[in-house]
Amino acid sequence: MAVYNKLSGPGNPSVCARLFGGETTLPERVAVYIDGFNLYYGVRSKGWKRYYWLDVSQLASNLLQAEQTLVGVKYFTSRVSSTTRDPDKSNRQNTYLEALDTLQNVEVFYGHYLVKTIQCFKCGSKWPVPEEKMTDVNIAVEMVMDAFEDRWDTALLVSGDSDLVGPITNIRSARPKKRIVIAFPPNRNSIQLQKVAHAFFQIGRNKLAKSQFPDTVTKPGGFELTRPVEWR
Repeated sequence: MAVYNKLSGPGNPSVCARLFGGETTLPERVAVYIDGFNLYYGVRSKGWKRYYWLDVSQLASNLLQAEQTLVGVKYFTSRVSSTTRDPDKSNRQNTYLEALDTLQNVEVFYGHYLVKTIQCFKCGSKWPVPEEKMTDVNIAVEMVMDAFEDRWDTALLVSGDSDLVGPITNIRSARPKKRIVIAFPPNRNSIQLQKVAHAFFQIGRNKLAKSQFPDTVTKPGGFELTRPVEWR
């Protein structure tokens, strides 16, 4: 994993506390914010369906460095609807979201879809296209609130959405000791995000492969969730 850091040195400030009369270096606290659909479409663009069954807590841990500790993962998504071409689409997502619910350090935040009409300028044909709403706003709110409440030293943002430049800029201005690192999903990038982040890198295939749920995930009540056949 290549990390591009725009600061001199390793760029990972330590938090020090005095214990028993001496100084002890505490691990750097890292909170991870995942734009679910940005990550999904990046993986899909590579044709990596086998990595859809992604344990985001394990992925977050795999992206951390040795001196860092994971304080939590926030995953942002919207519920999809099945279509005539893909009648099982909603069921697959529900199964995956239930698997995420078994992860104790993961919170899921939901946006929603609005249907907008697209028209072909040449032939005049119109068709509905669902558009995800609220995800970037939800990410911005959570990152800003967590920064102001001092819940992390470094925020690791998994997204390539340039709409998040604003909240990152505000956090850096109001909390200059906080660091923000961008983990771009496969085939996703943003020059604007690169400019405002302390560091950035791209998530590779190896990290995804090492961050998969087992084929069967057991819920607390004993019900078993199985990786969808289409994702094998």
